[in-house]
Amino acid sequence: MLPTSTDNATSQGIHVTRSRPPPPTWKNLPNKGQLAILALSRFVDFFQMAALQTFMVHQLRSFDPDLTDVDISHQAGVLQGAFTAAQIITSILWGRAADQPMLGRKTVLNIGLVGTGIGCIGVGFSKSYGQAVFWRLMSGAINGTVGSARTMVAEITPKPWHPRAFLLLPAAFNVANVAGPILAGLFADPTVNLPKLFGPNSTFGGPDGVQWMREYPYAVANLMSTTLLFAEAILVHFGLQETLKGKKPLDISKFDPVALVRSAYESAQRMRNQGYRMLQETQREGLLSGDTRGSVEMDRLTASGEREAQRPVQRLAFRRIWTPNVLWTLLSIAIFDFHMGAFANLWILFLATPREFTGGDNSAREDTSLQARSMFKFSSGLGFPPPTIGFAMAIIGFIGVALQFLLYPWANGRFGLMRCFRGSLFLFPAAYYLAPYLALLPSTSPPPNPASGAIIWIGISFVLFLQVAARTFALPASIILLNNSSPHPSVLATIHGIGNACSATFRTIGPVLAGYWFGIWTERGIVGMAWWIVATLASVGCVASFKVRNGSGHEIFLPGEEGETKEGEAGGGSGDGR
Repeated sequence: MLPTSTDNATSQGIHVTRSRPPPPTWKNLPNKGQLAILALSRFVDFFQMAALQTFMVHQLRSFDPDLTDVDISHQAGVLQGAFTAAQIITSILWGRAADQPMLGRKTVLNIGLVGTGIGCIGVGFSKSYGQAVFWRLMSGAINGTVGSARTMVAEITPKPWHPRAFLLLPAAFNVANVAGPILAGLFADPTVNLPKLFGPNSTFGGPDGVQWMREYPYAVANLMSTTLLFAEAILVHFGLQETLKGKKPLDISKFDPVALVRSAYESAQRMRNQGYRMLQETQREGLLSGDTRGSVEMDRLTASGEREAQRPVQRLAFRRIWTPNVLWTLLSIAIFDFHMGAFANLWILFLATPREFTGGDNSAREDTSLQARSMFKFSSGLGFPPPTIGFAMAIIGFIGVALQFLLYPWANGRFGLMRCFRGSLFLFPAAYYLAPYLALLPSTSPPPNPASGAIIWIGISFVLFLQVAARTFALPASIILLNNSSPHPSVLATIHGIGNACSATFRTIGPVLAGYWFGIWTERGIVGMAWWIVATLASVGCVASFKVRNGSGHEIFLPGEEGETKEGEAGGGSGDGR
C-alpha cells in the first residue's frame, strides 16, 4: 500500500501527499466501449418509437380510408399509448428479473431488443387496427430495456462520471428523434416515395412495382427498425459484459428434475426442523449442477481446520425498498413524465390548430386580421402543415443534442447535480405558460394561412429552448437521483423497473388528459387553458423536488454488511450534494 500521512511514512519522517484523482472529463470517461453499446441500445429503442410516430396516422388510414379525422386521432392515441401502457405492468417484473442471478441485466436487455424487433415486424405486416395494437402491446410488455440499460450504466461507471455517463441516454433520445422521422418518412410507402427504386417499372419492381410493398406499404419502415434492433441485440450478446454480481449461468444440460424434487423435499424438512432457515445461493447452484451435497456443506476451511462460513449474496426484501427518498423521487419523476408527455401532444395539436379556430360548423370569418378577445381568451393555433410541423419538431432534437454535450457537463460541474435539477424544473412552467401566446405574435402571412415570419420562428425557438434546456438538465438528473435513491445494490434494477413503470404510467396519462383539455377549452375559446393547467402541475413538481435528495445507493445495510458503512458513506451520490 502506498504510504500516506497516517501510514508508516510518518514514522520514517517522510511526509507524503496523496495526489487527488483527476477531474472527470469525457476524455478519461471509463468503459467507453460498454457505454457506447448501452447508448446504442437506447438509440434503437427510441428510434422505433420515433419512426412509428412519423407514419402512424397514414398507416391507420390505410386500414380503413373511410375513417374520420376524429377516429384516426383516437386510434393514434391508443396505438401510441399501447406500448407504454404495457410497460406499466411489466417494468417492475423485468426489473426484478434483471436482479436475479439466473437472468441478469444483459439477458433482460437482449430479450427486450429481440422482442421489440419482432413486434415491429408484426406492426409492419398488420392488416387492421386491432392487429397493430396487439403487436404494440406485446412489444411494450416484453421491453425491459430501460431499467436494464440504466442499471448497467450505473454499475460500470464510477460515481464521479455518472453525470456524463447518464447523459448518453437522453442524448440517444435526441439523436433518434432526428434520425427516426427522417428515415421512416423516406421508407414509408416506398412504391410512392421511392418510385424509381420500388415503383412500377423501377429498378426492383415489375410492371406494378414491388408487390409486397404495395400490399404492406409501411412494412419497410418497420423492418428498418427491426434490423437496427436485431443488430444491436447481436452487439449486446457478443460485446456487452454482465454487471450483476453473483450472476450464475443457467446450464439446462445439467438440470436434474429428480434432484430438484429430492432437494425441495429436504429443504422443506430442514426449514421445519431448523426454524425455517433459508438456504443460500450455493444451494441454487447445486440444484443445476447435480451436486446437492456441495450446496449444503461448506468445504472451505480456515488455517486452523475449522469450517469457514461463506457470506452469501444478500438481497433486500421488496417491502423494504419503499424509503421516503424513493417515494419522493418517484413523485418527482411522475410529475416530470406527466408534463413531458402532455407537452409532446399539446405541441403537435397547437402547431396544427387553425389560426382562427371557430369550431363546429361556423364558417371562416371574412376579416383576415387575428384579434385576441383578451389576454387570456383566444382560440388560435399556428396552422402549420405537416412538413412545417416536422421541421418544428426537429428543432427539439438539434437543440437537445447541442445543450447536452456543450452546456450540461459544465453547468453540472459548476453548480452541482441538485442545483441544476431543481433550477431546471422552473423553466418548464415558464415554457408552458408562454407557449400559447405564440399564436398572437405578428405574422407575415394573414390568417387562415399558416403563421410565418422571423418573429414567429424566434418565438418558437425561444419556447423550445426553455423546454429543451429544462429537459436537458432534468432528465439525466432524474435518472441519477433514481439510481442513487436505491436503498441497496441488490435491488438497483428493481428500482429502475419501478421508475420505468411510473414513467410509463404518467407518459400514457399525460397525452390523453392534455388532448382532452386542449379540445374542450379550445372549443370554449381559451386555447391556452390546457397549457396553463400543465404549467401549474409542472410548478408542483418544482416544489416536490426540494424533498428529493441525492442518496448513496446503499442506505440499508443487511447483516454482515456493517463493515461497508464507511465505504458507502464515502461513496455518496453522484456528483455532489449541491
